[in-house]
Amino acid sequence: MWTSVFIYSIEHPAGGYKKIFESCEELAEPIPAHVSGKIPAWLTGSLLRVGPGLFEIGDEPFYHLFDGQALMHKFDLKDGHVTYYRRFIRTDAYVRAMAEKRIVITEFGTTAYPDPCKNIFSRFFTYFQGIEVTDNCLVNIYPIGEDFYACTETNYITKVDPDTLETIKKVDLCNYLSVNGVTAHPHTEPDGTVYNIGNCFGKNMSLAYNIVKIPPPQDDKSDPIEKSKVLVQFPSSERFKPSYVHSFGMTENYFVFVETPVKINLLKFLTSWSIRGTNYMDCFESNDKMGTWFHLATKNPGEYIDHKFRTSAFNLFHHINCYEDQGFIVVDLCTWKGHDFVYNYLYLANMRQNWEEVKKAAMRAPQPEVRRYVLPLDINREEQGKNLVSLPYTTATAVMCSDGTVWLEPEVLFSGPRQAFEFPQINYKKYCGKNYTFAYGLGLNHFVPDRICKLNVKSKETWIWQEPDAYPSEPLFVQSPDAKDEDEGVLMSIVVKPGVTQRPAFLLILSATDLTEIARAEVDVMIPVTLHGIKSH
Repeated sequence: MWTSVFIYSIEHPAGGYKKIFESCEELAEPIPAHVSGKIPAWLTGSLLRVGPGLFEIGDEPFYHLFDGQALMHKFDLKDGHVTYYRRFIRTDAYVRAMAEKRIVITEFGTTAYPDPCKNIFSRFFTYFQGIEVTDNCLVNIYPIGEDFYACTETNYITKVDPDTLETIKKVDLCNYLSVNGVTAHPHTEPDGTVYNIGNCFGKNMSLAYNIVKIPPPQDDKSDPIEKSKVLVQFPSSERFKPSYVHSFGMTENYFVFVETPVKINLLKFLTSWSIRGTNYMDCFESNDKMGTWFHLATKNPGEYIDHKFRTSAFNLFHHINCYEDQGFIVVDLCTWKGHDFVYNYLYLANMRQNWEEVKKAAMRAPQPEVRRYVLPLDINREEQGKNLVSLPYTTATAVMCSDGTVWLEPEVLFSGPRQAFEFPQINYKKYCGKNYTFAYGLGLNHFVPDRICKLNVKSKETWIWQEPDAYPSEPLFVQSPDAKDEDEGVLMSIVVKPGVTQRPAFLLILSATDLTEIARAEVDVMIPVTLHGIKSH
């Protein structure tokens, strides 16, 4: 089904969405799925996804969406048959929580307290050992060399086996790179080179952001992580307060880094952590004066370009794509307007409210908008007050100000009241960093995921797949083997229908061309919310 705008919005008075934030058990072995429709013969391999799967330890609850313990899911497709399997990732956070039957390591929005069974002295010393950073890798999974890693946004990534879902080892990136952590959204080149970004301590203890490069698989089978290096450094707008970075952009020759007004108060992070119960969420604050800054760097060699691009305040989690065109860089983003931090609205207590309350909370939250910004590469100080963007197909502008900054105004690609186009995906293999036409996304209705969307970024036409009381996840695009067109392929999403008595979850396969259903593979277990994932062979 398609529509040129999101004309109507489905309501969720039954509150079925609450079920995707409930704990589940892992499976002892893969279970068969019931397939309806016909899975294309070429579509084989696995869909791997991660997300929170355990929302409390004993009677201690986790409070935030990004706190639940990492659960890895796998749908296997072979000869038209499908199986589903899931296992908890054996992170230190999980293993120690299981052993001690309590929350041992502080998560994003939940503070761990010292063991009440210990005596006062050992409790006191535990408190002052400082920060134990979580390795709860619930956000994404991606390949490095021949291996697969589940990740969150700290310095720890966890090597997993994509076949058995076994946990292999925890890797501390600080052993190889000067970063405090990296995002869960690296970029990968066709040869397997991986790029990522993280904040670091730069010159004279000022904060900065490093782009890191991990080489492709090595001929001698050695671990590429051991050969990773910092490629280029971006400065921070505030000396001791890095901005929260969830993703970045990459074209064929440039990196794009968007510095938002959501800041991490590092001093608070380092001091209050050891003295009193603090978690990561407590250390965020908004700078209501800076707006948003765009930064550029060249890729080869890695050099920072000192153009001062500025625009009004927004939150940013996901870049859709960016590309070079006739001396400009076109940057497409899923933004949330203003400097109020969107994660403040993602506490589980909010997500589990009744529908009317969920809607009220979303009314107060930042509003989502898909935007296109255009950054001119050639900037002439003499051209004050005039729009520097001369691309014929966009209304985005860039104007030189008297202070030497370049003020950007976006073209809006999609906007609907409290209707977000989020968790964006593209035909990444063929169009990452290139001029493209189609983006796919998960539609959030007042933060509740209730549809799959497709957006033509050139014409702004949209298509939708939606079913009553069905809650999909990020749609992954898989190109068909002999595809001629950009959108020739399928979308894969895990959908949950908590209201039905039998087979409440399924793998949905849609035609990426028009979002019509090709097949679904239903399983007799509930599946909690998943965040990101990949299709592997």
